[in-house]
Amino acid sequence: MTLAYFREYCLAKPGVSEDTPFDANTLCFRVGGKIFAITDIEQFDFINLKCDPEQAIELRERFSGITPGYHMNKKLWNSVSVLGDVPDQLILDLADQSYELIFASLPKKLKAEILP
Repeated sequence: MTLAYFREYCLAKPGVSEDTPFDANTLCFRVGGKIFAITDIEQFDFINLKCDPEQAIELRERFSGITPGYHMNKKLWNSVSVLGDVPDQLILDLADQSYELIFASLPKKLKAEILP
């Protein structure tokens, strides 16, 4: 998995934008103004992704490359290594799930603007 591929994958989703609100190296992907993925531009070694709390625990038990979210709510976010034992397709699936969780939390009006 490369940053360029992950970035292209995320930006292809409806309503996604990117920014660096914290510092020049921390890249955030948002839908409806809410973050669903965070990674480091220079050291693309993990991605923070939102996750269902029960699934988060299960994934952490199955993969050493999935840990509680770095600098995030440990119950709702995972840090997913792109260098370890987590398959690329699972990383993309988890990015999809994170996007869907955030999209589902948006107000109806905003959802309709993103997906008319």
